[in-house]
Amino acid sequence: MAAERLVAKEKESVLKSIPVDVLRDMYYMLVKIRRAGERVARLYPEQEMRCPIHLSIGQEAIAVGVCANLRKDDYAFSFHRCHAHYLAKGGDLKRLIAELYGKSTGCARGVGGSMHLVAPEVGFMGASSILAGAIPIAVGTALATVMQGLDRVSVAFFGDAGVEEGTFHESLNFAALKSLPIIFVCENNLYAICSHLLARQPVDNIFERGESHRVPGLCVDGNDLLAVYQAAKEAVDLCRRGQGPFLIECKTYRWMEHVGPSYNYELGHNSKEELEKWMARCPVGMHEKLLLENGILSRKDLDSIAKKVNAEVEEAVKFAKESPFPDEAELLKNVY
Repeated sequence: MAAERLVAKEKESVLKSIPVDVLRDMYYMLVKIRRAGERVARLYPEQEMRCPIHLSIGQEAIAVGVCANLRKDDYAFSFHRCHAHYLAKGGDLKRLIAELYGKSTGCARGVGGSMHLVAPEVGFMGASSILAGAIPIAVGTALATVMQGLDRVSVAFFGDAGVEEGTFHESLNFAALKSLPIIFVCENNLYAICSHLLARQPVDNIFERGESHRVPGLCVDGNDLLAVYQAAKEAVDLCRRGQGPFLIECKTYRWMEHVGPSYNYELGHNSKEELEKWMARCPVGMHEKLLLENGILSRKDLDSIAKKVNAEVEEAVKFAKESPFPDEAELLKNVY
């Protein structure tokens, strides 16, 4: 089933409802995540980053649209493709790059790598390299929130293959049973490594998978920042009113290979034509065009943001390369 897209009138209404500073911040974050991903892809062949990397290029609007609706004290959990979620929730770019280099200044002190980013100070509680592994943990924080009488919201980000794990259904069932304030966000980029969705699942209906557990779901265009933002806003509002959980499926596409800096088609896993079709709907480019056409930001504004982001990325790379590696004495610390 095709993802729901906002029509022109709906977009105009959503645009008017969002403060200009929020729209600017979301665009800045889109560009920041994109430029950081592109820089990492260029640096990776140097072989100084010795961990696998799962890039989010092409999927940035999902992290940005969801996290723009979250407070600092809300919780977010991710999976192996976690760079965008970490940054969108407020994680430090310098510490991200340093973690990829295995440096002691990294967000996990250089021992986690690309798949285990963490920033509890801004509510990004971590990422799991285990498929769907973070989903039940997010359910746990949602339960804790209810027990503590707080109005925090938990978000579990996961890929389309995550719904093929038993823990996905167990988690939705428990979340519904306890009416937990959790949003399950599925980034459906159509591929699990190199296997297409329809080669693994008989029906393309992930957003409906919660029905048997009485979890409402919605499918949106994951490349349309406003569509993601609006869906997340509605879900967050419901959760804060005690009417969670909620499932959002975001249809999108990863430009790069499953793990590594190359394009997927270069490895023969998909076609260049398919990639080009999705690249024509680049989430960064689409949102940039919308802001320009509606006079929200000028070309000068966009250039200023690009210049600022590029400087931040280069500063982060310099910081990471100059940072020290962890001391050998740290090797067995925090190992259980």
